[in-house]
Amino acid sequence: MSFQYVRKIPTFQEILKEMPLPADLKTVKARRDEEIRAVFERRGDKFLLIIGPCSADNEDAVCEYVARLARVQDKVKEKLILIPRIYTNKPRTTGKGYKGMVHQPVPTEEPDLVAGLKAIRKMHIRALKESHLTPADEMLYPANYPYLEDVLSYVAIGARSVENQQHRLTASGLDIPAGMKNPTSGDMTVMLNSIEAGQHPHTFVYHDWEVRTPGNPLTHAVLRGATDEAGKNIPNYSYADLTKIAQIYLKRPLKNPAVIVDTNHANSGKDFRRQPAIAMDVLDSLRKDARLKDMVKGLMIESYLVEGAQDANGGVYGKSITDACLGWEDSEKLVLEIAEGIAKL
Repeated sequence: MSFQYVRKIPTFQEILKEMPLPADLKTVKARRDEEIRAVFERRGDKFLLIIGPCSADNEDAVCEYVARLARVQDKVKEKLILIPRIYTNKPRTTGKGYKGMVHQPVPTEEPDLVAGLKAIRKMHIRALKESHLTPADEMLYPANYPYLEDVLSYVAIGARSVENQQHRLTASGLDIPAGMKNPTSGDMTVMLNSIEAGQHPHTFVYHDWEVRTPGNPLTHAVLRGATDEAGKNIPNYSYADLTKIAQIYLKRPLKNPAVIVDTNHANSGKDFRRQPAIAMDVLDSLRKDARLKDMVKGLMIESYLVEGAQDANGGVYGKSITDACLGWEDSEKLVLEIAEGIAKL
């Protein structure tokens, strides 16, 4: 093999011992996990917003954003559960570019995975401490999940990962909701197969152990739109799309059928400014159909302190260095409007 073995990575046990989660935050996580689980199990009627930067590139900016989000959570607590999107590893279509804080704690410097694993844990714990909002992250690398297991309340399996065996098997052992995105092709069968695989028990190799998992009844669908062979974006959030996925979803013997709608990516045609309109369209669909109101449990929204995007050398504090995001003022307005819309359902 042509691998260059650079250095041994600390085990997750070693890093968790070095950077433990305080006992009071463990209590916060247990409470939040139960509140979120109740939504999927239909024991609670709140609506989920998984909201935050495309990528969590700067600890101070991310923690400031999450602290602001916590203040908004207090205003909408009767209707919404806000789950900060703190995504620390990024899939790249061609493998090039910034791959997230876990690779590059400083985006303009060379990769340092040991420093990256510690940096993402430090940021997640700080954000939780300052906001009491347990976050979401993308499970791009299944082996990395244990480094954040005690802080996360939600994970997403991305469009490029959802067909991967190890992602599906690992999701089957999680105790939190795992959102399975439709693949970039838009093939709903692939997504539903992934959900079904995640809900089954499995035996496989994980961290040098033979492990067994019980199956995760909280695996569910995330609709992010599709891209055809010509590169054209094909949204899948309309009333007709939601009705269609509900029909084929309910034909499967799946537990806790649920859909989260991603308002950006192919659904917005990569136009971040369309996210508020898409969110309102989804709420309108829920008003039309009680089945959709029962099944659609929330939205994903890309949002940061400053509107738009920049390259890694841009230097604007709180502005995305990957996909463009809504700025803070528009984000806060949108959260309040969604809460108002949910109250009218």
